[in-house]
Amino acid sequence: MARLPRFVIPGHPQHVIVRGNNREAIFYENEDYTFYLNKLKDACKKHDCGLHAYVLMTNHVHLLITPQVENGISKLIQMIGRYYVQYFNHKYQRTGTLWEGRYKASLIDTERYLLTCYRYIELNPVRANMVVHPADYPWSSYSCNALGAENALIIAHSEYISLSNTNKNRQSIYRGLFEQHIDSRTIEEIRAATNKAWVLGSEYFKAQIEQKTGRPSQPRKTGGDRCFDRYRQLV
Repeated sequence: MARLPRFVIPGHPQHVIVRGNNREAIFYENEDYTFYLNKLKDACKKHDCGLHAYVLMTNHVHLLITPQVENGISKLIQMIGRYYVQYFNHKYQRTGTLWEGRYKASLIDTERYLLTCYRYIELNPVRANMVVHPADYPWSSYSCNALGAENALIIAHSEYISLSNTNKNRQSIYRGLFEQHIDSRTIEEIRAATNKAWVLGSEYFKAQIEQKTGRPSQPRKTGGDRCFDRYRQLV
């Protein structure tokens, strides 16, 4: 089956996941994380992408990113992948692929899901039982978004900026969001949309994207489901 094209709308954020091949580790030492982040910064600048949140886990990476050109994210991922695999294979005396196929991505409904995706990404180390609090994990954007630490990679999204008129209050409000539990249904919606390249958002938002792109934004009901719906209307 031919792969569907990704949803890409310049100026609109996406949640991106890049995984190691066979879920194997892609980071072993602090130097590895640092090298990847440096190349990520270079790639964002070169390919006109704004990075809002990220986390580097042991065997995968999450990015919340807005491309300003249609092929910005794909070019960014290609650039990082090329540089990092050369670095990694040379350092650890290995050969072969490092990445698990294509990167995963979903277009995000800014108004409804953007700040939730911020939290979902930066809470990854907590869900993985690596740390108790996201502030304890050094390889994410939490310290920048929540605590005001300088980070040259991060460009604040307008939805984040709208939390308050001052940086101090904005960071305080943002920290407060982490006191709210992300329910399991929302977590599954985020995972499914990203892994299957669907749109994450309200039905209205999905309809808008379908109208703009001319392709389905979510899975269609199966024939059996449609027949069952018609049957229910008759009985």
